Amino acid sequence: MMKNKWGERLARTMEVPLPYADSLDEYLDTLIPTVRAWGEDLRESVYYEDTPWLEMKDDDLFHETVLHFFNEGGEYLISINGNVDGGSWRFLERSNKLLIEIGGQAELYELAFLNRNFFILSKHGDQRRLGAPKYFVLVNERMGRNLEWRDAMELLFNTYRQNNNMYIILALLILLIIAVAIILSSQ
Repeated sequence: MMKNKWGERLARTMEVPLPYADSLDEYLDTLIPTVRAWGEDLRESVYYEDTPWLEMKDDDLFHETVLHFFNEGGEYLISINGNVDGGSWRFLERSNKLLIEIGGQAELYELAFLNRNFFILSKHGDQRRLGAPKYFVLVNERMGRNLEWRDAMELLFNTYRQNNNMYIILALLILLIIAVAIILSSQ
């Protein structure tokens, strides 16, 4: 029992708190540079194809259940409360951007972050100046069904925490090995 309490205390001291922000865009402006190194690339379509992605917003008036599907062959489906509309998506390899077309309208996006749980895009252009959200946030439906947007940001930050803790543990282990080597060599 004592061992578990010590381990829990050590884990809590190494835990980095999520910085507070008032909006989804503010959180992502802080988190994306921190977690980007552990993300995937748009070229790796296995991470976003054929997966139901749940749209997430910080708007209190947003109550729809919106699912996005990027199916193989460029088929794009959007389901809003079960009502489905179709279009197409295309990866623009040379510019590393994603084009989504629906209803005769096309939008250009850049990848902000991608892994099995998050697919975060930023719409090309200065969306803040236009009064629109900077980020288009999609979470894996399986994970995001019962999440509020702040909870999703906590989970995104866990990507950093988990990887950061591994580096800290590795550094402590190396220091321990060095200390043991120094002690043994001085005897």
